Amino acid sequence: MNTELKSTVDAAGSGSRVLLEVKDLARDFDVSRPWLNRVLEGAPRQLLKAVDGVSFTINRGETLSLVGESGCGKSTVARLICGLYAPSRGSIVFDGRDMGAIARRSEMLAMRRRFQMIFQDPYASLNPRWRVGRIIAEPLRAHGLLRGNEAIARRVGELLADVRLSPQDAEKFPHEFSGGQRQRISIARALSSNPEFLVCDEPTSALDVSVQAQILNLMKDLQREHGLTYLFISHNLAVVSHISTRVGVMYLGRLVEIAPTRTLFARPLHPYTQMLASAIPDITMSGKSRTPVAGEVPNPLDPPSGCAFHPRCPHANDRCRRERPELRAEGGSQVACHAVEEGRLAPRQG
Repeated sequence: MNTELKSTVDAAGSGSRVLLEVKDLARDFDVSRPWLNRVLEGAPRQLLKAVDGVSFTINRGETLSLVGESGCGKSTVARLICGLYAPSRGSIVFDGRDMGAIARRSEMLAMRRRFQMIFQDPYASLNPRWRVGRIIAEPLRAHGLLRGNEAIARRVGELLADVRLSPQDAEKFPHEFSGGQRQRISIARALSSNPEFLVCDEPTSALDVSVQAQILNLMKDLQREHGLTYLFISHNLAVVSHISTRVGVMYLGRLVEIAPTRTLFARPLHPYTQMLASAIPDITMSGKSRTPVAGEVPNPLDPPSGCAFHPRCPHANDRCRRERPELRAEGGSQVACHAVEEGRLAPRQG
């Protein structure tokens, strides 16, 4: 690794295993009709609670995956962490520093350089007018990490080799590459500032299944080689089982279960997690009972009272309809479910 690019780690946080801590994170979007329409019709303002009180930690060198159906808020969490959205409530603490408390632009830029984002669509995330070399070199120039065209070109060649492409590919344009190769270029660009933390927003969902496996294996290799920490966003439990250290399951803006990957797949606790696990194809033809994901996600503008999952849950009772459950420790997992807490729902063996 180029020693000129090594990040300076704050001594106050360097001794801690926790790299990222998210506390009670929330983001509301105002989706109200225009002001004049509301005045004439007497309609109230409408707030969409995309993320509603999410808390978790990520240790150095591990991969935490957030999974859930479309619209559950997982991508919004990714954008909040990367600073693309401002939180409505809560805090994001990176390596001991509260990101919301950093006022100086220079300090924020130095902190932001330590984490990068890989986007979902490799076709839309690369500038089609720029050559690959310029795309990958842009963070180097923006952060002033290297000077001189020769040094930058050498570093770009190293990064392309890291993602299993040729240094000669720097002279090509994005349209000359396949989807999987474009995602490799996106990964090389993310690595160019030598980050410690990568936020991966469904980086394989737009790719063919065989290419997905190649990208996941590449990301695991890069994690070992560079000591990276990942937040991985996906709707596919089969994908996260391959790359994750821990998995968080989201539903309607909240976390309903967090567990180590093996624990979650071997012993899912929350009814929603059990339904998602049942949807994974059983290639072993074991004949085990399967519960399909029933019903539809409620309207997030008018969420159900109590537990948001209760209209789709076969184990719901009056308490579930009245009182919202909080995450509680249960064995090696954390789960937000009254039925689990009261012993009405036994863990399902994966």
